[in-house]
Amino acid sequence: MEKTLLWLIFFTLGWPLTDGSEMEQDFMWHLRKVPRVVSDRTFHLTSPTFEADAKMVLKKVCGIECQKELPAPSLSDLEDSLSYETVFENGTRTLTRVKVQGLVLEPTPNTTARGVSARRKRQVYGTDSRFSILDKRFLTNFPFNTAVKLSTGCSGVLVSPKHVLTAAHCVHDGKDYVKGSRKLRVGLLKMRNKGGGKRRRGSRRSRREANGDDQREGSKENLKETGKAARRRKNSAGGQRGAEGGPSFQWTRVKNTHIPKGWATGGRGAAALDYDYALLELKRAHKKKYMDLGISPALRRLPGGMIHFSGFDQDRADQLVYRFCSVSEESSDLLYQYCDAQPGSTGSGVYLRLKEPDKHWKRKIIAVYSGHQWVDVQGEQKDYNVAVRITPLKYAQLCLWIRGEDADCAYG
Repeated sequence: MEKTLLWLIFFTLGWPLTDGSEMEQDFMWHLRKVPRVVSDRTFHLTSPTFEADAKMVLKKVCGIECQKELPAPSLSDLEDSLSYETVFENGTRTLTRVKVQGLVLEPTPNTTARGVSARRKRQVYGTDSRFSILDKRFLTNFPFNTAVKLSTGCSGVLVSPKHVLTAAHCVHDGKDYVKGSRKLRVGLLKMRNKGGGKRRRGSRRSRREANGDDQREGSKENLKETGKAARRRKNSAGGQRGAEGGPSFQWTRVKNTHIPKGWATGGRGAAALDYDYALLELKRAHKKKYMDLGISPALRRLPGGMIHFSGFDQDRADQLVYRFCSVSEESSDLLYQYCDAQPGSTGSGVYLRLKEPDKHWKRKIIAVYSGHQWVDVQGEQKDYNVAVRITPLKYAQLCLWIRGEDADCAYG
C-alpha cells in the first residue's frame, strides 16, 4: 500500500522517475509560433432540437495506418473544419466561418509505434490502475481542483476563470445536441462542512446554492424549475449527499458552447474524431486555479512517455478518479493509449508537467480524453483509449474562443 501511495505522489507531483541521463533530456515547454485563427462571417442557424443521445457513435475511424496514407488537408479544408458552431443558453445557434493566417502546411509526420500486447477488456485492462482521490487536501488543490463534471455525465477541465474544455460528443453527437445540453451545467467540486453552519431552509440564497443556480434572482417558477433540475442531476448521478464533510458539487449554468464544424456536421458527413473537443463558457466566473493550454509535444518529449488525467468515472459514484499511463502510439491529431477509464471520464483534460524556459515545472493541458475506439492498424481492428491532441491550429482556435478576436495567440 505504501509503495502504491508513493508512486501516486511521485506521478501526481510530476517528478520524473528516471536515471540521471534521462533527466538531461529536453523535457521542456517550447514556445512556438502558431497560426492565427480569425473570425470571418457569422450566420444564424435554426435552433437545434436537443434530442440526441449522449453517446459517441462513429461508423468508422480512420486508423493509424490509414492516417499515414491520407493527403495533407488543404487550407480551405482546414478552415472549414475549424469554423465553429455556437449554441447559446436560450437555444439559439450560430455558425462562424474562420480564416487561418500564417499557416505553413507541412507533411503529416509518421506515427510512432511500440509493441503492445492485446487487451482482454475494454477501457479497464488487467489490473485497475486508477486512483480515487478522497483526501480533501488533494481534491481542493491544483491540479485535481481543475477537474469538473458536466450535467450530461461527462468530465471536463477548467482552462480559464470562465471556460471549461471537454469532449464535443459530451454535448453533440455529430448531428444534433444531446438531451439535457440546452440547460447544461458544470459541477465544481467543493467540500461539505462538518456540522454547524446550517442554512435557513427558506432562504433564497440557500436554495440557489443548493441547486447550483446562477441565473438572475427570480420568480418562484424559476426556483421550482431549478429544483427539479437539481433532483434530476442527483438521481442520474446516483445521489450526491455522501458523508458529512465529503465532496459535493457546486453547479453553474453554461452561457454558450463552441464546437468545431469538423465535429458538428449536422448530418452532411461523418463527424471526425480529430475534432472531438468543445469549449463551454460559464455564466459565472469561478475562483479556482485553472490549467493553461499547451501544444501537444511529440511522444519522445513526454517524460517516461506518460500522460495524466482525472475525471468522474461513472463506476465510482462521484469520486474523482486519477490515472496515468504511457502513450502507445501517436498520430498528428490523436494519442493512442491504454489508460484505465470508464464512461464518465470522457472529456477529461490530459496534461503533462514540463519545464518552462525559466526552469520552473508547469502542468498544461495537451489533449482531451475522447474515449474507447476501434481503429484499423495494418489491416486489423485494434481498440484503444484515444485522446485528441491540441495541435497548433487547435490551440489558436481555442485561444480565439477563450480570449476573443483581439487576443494575442501567436505563441503557444
